[in-house]
Amino acid sequence: MNEEFHLPDLGEGLTEAEVVQWLVAPGDTVTLNQTLAEVETAKAIVELPSPYEGTVTALHAQAGETVAVGSLLIAFEVESAEPVERAEPVEGAEPAEEKSEPAEEKTPPNLVGYGAAPSSKARPMRRTRRANGNPVSVDTAVLEAAPHDVLPEMPTPARVGERPRSTPPVRAYAKRLGIDIVLIAAEIGDRVITREDVEAYAERVGGRSDAVPAEAPLTVPPLMTGERETRIPIRGVRKHTAAAMVQSAFTAPHVTTFHTVDVTATMDLIASLRQDRSLAEHRIGPLVIVAKAVCLALTRTPGLNSRWDGDAGEIVQPHYVDLGIAAATERGLIVPNIRGADQMTVPELADALSALTETARSGKTSPAELAGGTFSITNIGVFGIDAGTPILPPGQSGILAVGAVRRRPWEFRGEIALRQIMTLSLSFDHRIVDGAEGARFVKDVADILEEPGRAMLLR
Repeated sequence: MNEEFHLPDLGEGLTEAEVVQWLVAPGDTVTLNQTLAEVETAKAIVELPSPYEGTVTALHAQAGETVAVGSLLIAFEVESAEPVERAEPVEGAEPAEEKSEPAEEKTPPNLVGYGAAPSSKARPMRRTRRANGNPVSVDTAVLEAAPHDVLPEMPTPARVGERPRSTPPVRAYAKRLGIDIVLIAAEIGDRVITREDVEAYAERVGGRSDAVPAEAPLTVPPLMTGERETRIPIRGVRKHTAAAMVQSAFTAPHVTTFHTVDVTATMDLIASLRQDRSLAEHRIGPLVIVAKAVCLALTRTPGLNSRWDGDAGEIVQPHYVDLGIAAATERGLIVPNIRGADQMTVPELADALSALTETARSGKTSPAELAGGTFSITNIGVFGIDAGTPILPPGQSGILAVGAVRRRPWEFRGEIALRQIMTLSLSFDHRIVDGAEGARFVKDVADILEEPGRAMLLR
C-alpha cells in the first residue's frame, strides 16, 4: 500500500521550511520514528521522524529546496494502510528499536530542536549504496580488532559512495577540531553523527595529527579564484533575519541614545566574585552584570519592556522580563531568550547565559526558545566595537548594545586617572518610549555599572 508524508506544521507560525539533507533514499527500508530528513525553518533545524514502517519509494523535494507546510515530501510502500500507532513524545527518549524487539515501547524523537539524540543503540542499517557501479561495505571486524591507540585505514566518502550522515553544526564543530567525520562514521556505523560522537572521538584521539585528513582542501580566497562574483542563496536564518529587520525598521520609529560609563567598579566586582570559591562554577562576566542591571532598571521604565499591539490599539506591558540575548552563530544571528530573567540571581543569570550560548553555538536552539522576548541585549563588545545603532527585534520596544571595555584616561574624583570605560547604545520604539524615559533607563543601567552598590536601592 502506498502512503505519503507531507511537511507537518512545525509550530510557532512557520509556514515553510528548507530541506537541509535527506537521511534516506528511494529503496531504503525505514522503521517507525527513524529520522527521514532535516529541515530548516526560519528559526531552527528540525528532524522529521517517519510515521510509517516500510520502503521509501520516492523523494518529492530536493536538498536545498524550500517547501510549504502541507507539501508532499516523501512516499512509502507499507504493509498496512494505517500508520503505526505512536506513543507520546518523551523528553530525552531513546530512538525506536527494530521490529525484532516488540516488547520495548517505541517513542518518537523530539520534532522540535536540533541534532540527533545521543544513544548507544545504532539505527537499523541502510541498504548499501553503490560507488562506481559496485556495492561496497565497511569491514567492522577490523575496527573491533584494532587497539585504541592505532587507527586503521578508514574509507573516504568517495569510496563509500555517500557523505556521512550528520548535521551542519556538527560538521562545522568537527572541522574546528580538525576531525574528519568519515573516521567517526566508520566507527559508529550507519547512524547520524551527533556532537557527542565528535566530542567522544576528539577525547579519545586527543590532538594527534592523524585525526586530520591528510589531503584537506585549501580554502582559496574569493578574490583569487578568477570569478567576478559569488551568489549565495538567501535562505534559513538569514532570510528570516532580513525579513524581520526590514519589518522592524519600517514599522517602529527607532531612536538610539548613547551613554559612556566608567565600569571600573563593576570589573573589580567581577574579579572579586571570580575569586570566591563558592562561585567558581558560575561564569560571571560583564554581560551577566549588565543583564542584571537591565532587569533592575526595567522596573523603573516598564515602557522599554512593552510591545505595540496595533490591531488591538493597545500597548502591552508584561509583568516579567524574558531577556533576549543576540547570538552570532554559523547559521546567522539569532536571539534566544532567558525566561524570567528578572527573577534570577547573578549566579543563576550566569548559568542561564552560559547554557543559552552553548545551545546556540551547537545549533540546538529550538523555535520555542526563540519566540517571545520582552527586551534584548546585543554584546558588540566581543568584536571590539564600542557603539552602534541596533535594530529592534520585532515585537520589542528596546534593545541595548554593550560595547567593549577599554582602559582610558578619565576624570575620577577631580583628577585624571586610567579607568575602564564602556559605551551603552540603547535603541527604542518612539511610539512607546519617549526620549526622557529612554534616557532615564540607560542612565539607571549606567549608574548600577558605575557603582554596583546602587542596585540595592532599586528593590
